[in-house]
Order: sequence, then structure tokens, then C-alpha cells
Amino acid sequence: MNYRVVATLVGAALLAGCQWLPEAPQGLASPPPVGPSCEREIPLLVESDCLLDAWVAFGLASQRGDREWRDGLLARLESEDERSRLARAILLAWGNERQWDRAAALLEDTTIVAAPEPLQPLLRYWRNDLQGRRGLVERLARSERQREALEAERLELEEKLEALTAIEQSINLRQPSP
Repeated sequence: MNYRVVATLVGAALLAGCQWLPEAPQGLASPPPVGPSCEREIPLLVESDCLLDAWVAFGLASQRGDREWRDGLLARLESEDERSRLARAILLAWGNERQWDRAAALLEDTTIVAAPEPLQPLLRYWRNDLQGRRGLVERLARSERQREALEAERLELEEKLEALTAIEQSINLRQPSP
């Protein structure tokens, strides 16, 4: 077969559009429609097809959102139910370092165990990530304190060296030259 004819047929098929493509088999149907429980700003804690996806999306929105958005949502979370506690924990986990302690307290084991089972590994991951970030901040603070102590010691040794140099110069000036 001539390659020009094949290329022309392929080009015509591409230009013709999707109406000429066979329909997807029933086994590969589109995902189920999103229900009202999946479209909430703060996801529900009810087991559904979208439970995990909704909480991942909420976590990403919390991570990417600015401080005003997180603070506004925190202000609206007044109840103390499990859903509000988890949402508050996720929002605080992506806030400033002062909020991380409160987030860690909200993401304790009892809170995670009370969540639906499909959500528990994600919550443990978030808790471990938060603990890791807190650990890094503590190590950074320790390292900064150590650096400051070494800097102070360096300055002290520098002053002593200057004093010794001045003494040496004074001694050298007093010695008679031959």
C-alpha cells in the first residue's frame, strides 16, 4: 500500500473528529457522578467512593491556600465533631509553626482511629509529615543555637589572639636591636 494513501487516511480520521471513534466498552465507563457529599468545601467522614479523594483535595487546598483562606475556614469550624477536628487539624498543619502543635494534638491516634478506615493511612501520613516538619524545625533551631555559640566563641578567641598579638608586639619593641 502506498504510504501517501495511509497518511492521508490517518490525517482525514484525525480531522474528522471523535464522532468516528468507537464508543468505550461498558467496562471502561466514565467514573460515577459526583454526589453532594463529594462537592463539599470540607469533606464528610462518611464512607463513599470519593472519601479519600475529597480529603486529599482538601489537604492540597489547605497546603496551597493562603493564610487568609485557612483562617477564614478555621473561623467557620466551630463544632467539635470529628469532621471539624480533622479539618481543623489539616488547616493548622499547613499554617505557621505555632499552629503545628495544635494540629499535632488534633491528629492524635484516637482521632485517627475514629475516622473511617480508608482514610486512616492518609491521616497517619499527614501526622507523620507534620511530626517530621516539627522535628526539622527543632533541629534547625538547635543548629542555629550551636552556630551562635560557635560564633561567640570565635569572637572571643579573636579578641584573645589580638591581645596576644599586641603583647608580642610590645615585647618585640622593648627588646634592644643588635
